[in-house]
Amino acid sequence: MRHRNAGFKLGRNTSHRRALLRNLATSVIQEDRVQTTIAKAKAVRPHVEKMITLGKKGDLNARRQAHAFLATDDAVKRLFDVVAPRYGDRNGGYLRIVRTGFQQGDGAEKAFIELLGAEKQLEVKRQKRADLKAKKRAELEKQIEEQKKQEETEGQGGEEAA
Repeated sequence: MRHRNAGFKLGRNTSHRRALLRNLATSVIQEDRVQTTIAKAKAVRPHVEKMITLGKKGDLNARRQAHAFLATDDAVKRLFDVVAPRYGDRNGGYLRIVRTGFQQGDGAEKAFIELLGAEKQLEVKRQKRADLKAKKRAELEKQIEEQKKQEETEGQGGEEAA
């Protein structure tokens, strides 16, 4: 029986599990959306929600507690400056877990864990990525076009000499 056994062990020892959850929480705060397995998403949810609650407090002690858990200074700064103010009027429930399918290889069920209200930021990131992709594609097409013109001019020059 599992009476009073809270939490997820995730098939890891204590230090490995703690490092995994710290890194995953840091990634969620920095990226707004992370793809992982269902079990990991469910395990990291309380940690990220606690970090956002600390961010809403905003005092020095809360910043120190968040810094002790999160892996990078950038994540702490983003938590207090960007993420926490987004949820000023909300009492909990800052995350959404969306199931996406199965992992190839071991068949583990995958999911996105994402911050609510981050749709605008994610859309901006998606648009920037699409613009960058289109720009690279245009440059590549331009290079191909230049190569074709260069080959044609070389081909014409060789025919005249012969």
